[in-house]
Amino acid sequence: MQDEPTPTELIKAVADFLRNEITPEIKGHNAFNLRVGINALDLVTRQLAQESSSDAAEAARLKQLLGMQGSLLELNRVLSERIAKGAVDLQTPGLAEHLWQTTMDKLAVDQPNYASYKRELKS
Repeated sequence: MQDEPTPTELIKAVADFLRNEITPEIKGHNAFNLRVGINALDLVTRQLAQESSSDAAEAARLKQLLGMQGSLLELNRVLSERIAKGAVDLQTPGLAEHLWQTTMDKLAVDQPNYASYKRELKS
């Protein structure tokens, strides 16, 4: 086990420093590039915080849906193959719910401020 600060805390500290101390001083194309970098750091922070729980939940749904064990990568490959072959479709119990929850979990990391995502969280 490593001492503090954690990688998540370090990344957040760098992003906050860049956002609050450096961004006001930068103009033009460099300001755009700086915002892109800050957004990437924020995304990594969210991914580190949420990845293990969302991956575990996705794997559990896939195991139930497919009736088999395997790694998340293997399970997604099997699901994709079954969809491609027509063996699984949106009429398959649990598939639509699985796809929706997986999408919501990905948006929580990639685009948590996306208006449609926020609206769905409220409903």
